[in-house]
Amino acid sequence: MASSPALREVQRDLETQANALSKLQKDIAKNHQVRKQYTIQLGENELVLKELELLNENANVYKLIGPVLVKQDLAEANANVRKRIEYISAELKRLDGTLQDLEDKQNSKRDSILKLQQKIQALQAGKSKS
Repeated sequence: MASSPALREVQRDLETQANALSKLQKDIAKNHQVRKQYTIQLGENELVLKELELLNENANVYKLIGPVLVKQDLAEANANVRKRIEYISAELKRLDGTLQDLEDKQNSKRDSILKLQQKIQALQAGKSKS
């Protein structure tokens, strides 16, 4: 029993949509992984900021640059950590927007796949009657 050209075309469309859905799911997983790393970094930097705020003004602060500890001004260290927190927060916000967009696309692909599957079933049911 050979399948009709219309059925083959719909099956090809279904395969294309399924591949696109798979790619979207991989992108979402990658986005979640990157977001997790940024969330960890944000927590670490907030902890560093709290520690810096506990120090008195004349405390020695050192920054690790490669294998060397370099003395750094407390105000400068504070400013650097705050900038880092600001940057990481902005990246997290951007990632959330990207994630929402990817999830919307994923839902749209799922809907189109469902419609194609229903179309295939209708074509197969119509064919079996003839």
